Amino acid sequence: MTPTTEPYLQCEGISKRFPGVQALEGVALAVAPGAVHALIGENGAGKSTFLKILSGVYAPDAGSVRLGGVPQAFHNARDAIRAGVAVIYQELQLVPQMTVAENLFVGHLPHRCGWLDKRALRAAAERQLAALGEDIDPGVRVGSLPLAQRQMVEIAKALSRDAAVIAFDEPTSSLSEREVQRLFAVIRDLKARGRLVIYVSHRLQEVFEVCDAVTVLRDGRVAAEVSDLQTVTHDDLVSRMVGRSIADVYHYAPRTHGPPVLEVEGLLGPGLAASASLSVAQGEIVGIFGLVGAGRTELLRLIYGATRPAAGHVRVQGAPARILSPAAAIAHGIAFTPEDRKQEGIVPLRSVRENINLSIRRVLAKWGILRSRLERQNAERHVERLRIRAASLEQVARDLSGGNQQKVLLARALSGQVKVVLLDEPTRGIDVGAKSEIYGLIAELAGQGLGVVVASSELPEVLGIADRVVVMRQGQIVASLPRAEATEERVLKLALPVTAAARG
Repeated sequence: MTPTTEPYLQCEGISKRFPGVQALEGVALAVAPGAVHALIGENGAGKSTFLKILSGVYAPDAGSVRLGGVPQAFHNARDAIRAGVAVIYQELQLVPQMTVAENLFVGHLPHRCGWLDKRALRAAAERQLAALGEDIDPGVRVGSLPLAQRQMVEIAKALSRDAAVIAFDEPTSSLSEREVQRLFAVIRDLKARGRLVIYVSHRLQEVFEVCDAVTVLRDGRVAAEVSDLQTVTHDDLVSRMVGRSIADVYHYAPRTHGPPVLEVEGLLGPGLAASASLSVAQGEIVGIFGLVGAGRTELLRLIYGATRPAAGHVRVQGAPARILSPAAAIAHGIAFTPEDRKQEGIVPLRSVRENINLSIRRVLAKWGILRSRLERQNAERHVERLRIRAASLEQVARDLSGGNQQKVLLARALSGQVKVVLLDEPTRGIDVGAKSEIYGLIAELAGQGLGVVVASSELPEVLGIADRVVVMRQGQIVASLPRAEATEERVLKLALPVTAAARG
């Protein structure tokens, strides 16, 4: 339930302008102690600017910030910290070479007779970490810790300064599901202890799971305020973020489907508990939904030959296809974009041009010599086709936005003679506007007669774009539902693990 006490954080009329850009205009926000308040919006909506004003990095051009009714004027980050405001950014503000204890109390280290009191420092660090339920050695260097533990150190640092307001900026972008749930447990504990939490995320399912209320920013202004998240749906929030109907976001339209372009029978391999069979027609979008560990990614990798199958058969356009490697899949017209685009997809320090042409360089070469003119023409064609926003073809992929990196992967996948496209979490970590563009591209591919398979952990996404929904649970396919029958309640019920008690 949303707390009913008076707001502790009150922001009124916050405005900030940069050369040529009105980043914020008249933004208001009021949050009570013991509340978790989400701040959402597309890239460029003003979320980051607001957090930087809250943390003292920027001064607002207009407006006021009050804490407990007391007006604040932050001239720098130190002023905000002293007032009890801590912002935990996606890029953590820790010193890797220093120990955990030193990071926790940097700026207010305990001294005795003019010397650092190491015993008192360690004891204080142990108390702070124990309060979060963390068993981390205060004496180890922060740089040696995994990301999830470094994030906990950042939270403990905020609490060591008695922060009453703690803001999280995309805190789960690099965490596993288990680490995400651990973070949520900590946030709920902060809430129970009366701390005020601001939560910024692109992942709306997280907002519903951990937040009480939400403020939606669009183009630097407040587009919507929801005091009780139980009164809205995922699609409601998406519509308010982008300012158009949900149908326009997903770009779904009924299509005529042709004969099967991909048929999988009895496929079995690592990650699957039972053999899998499915088919995809020309012009059809098949969505694969399942919870963590359901086998979505494993199935796509088996179809693509990235993992060698132990059994099963694949046919492409009715003809048998022996696919034991990605090269064989590409030769049969099957393209694939992986879930982790940064680790398995883009080559970050290579150009847009090089990334797009990576899978067809042998085709573009003649007598072993790469024909740069053909490479440039292919890259230019796909940059225009997919509306990739880059300074030039030579811009390195690392510097693109997440949505444009995903488009580069799609451009690479579509550079060959493609009949089937396998997309694993194609919109993970990108904002709603970029997601909508990706959905539009997926609809275009299906409209051109390709078979498209989209594996996703976001149920609204699958329901929004797919003609048919395949549900996976605990390593096996448990249902295949036409769009009209794939309701959220039915799909979730099928996806949830069957407990021993339910079976018995």
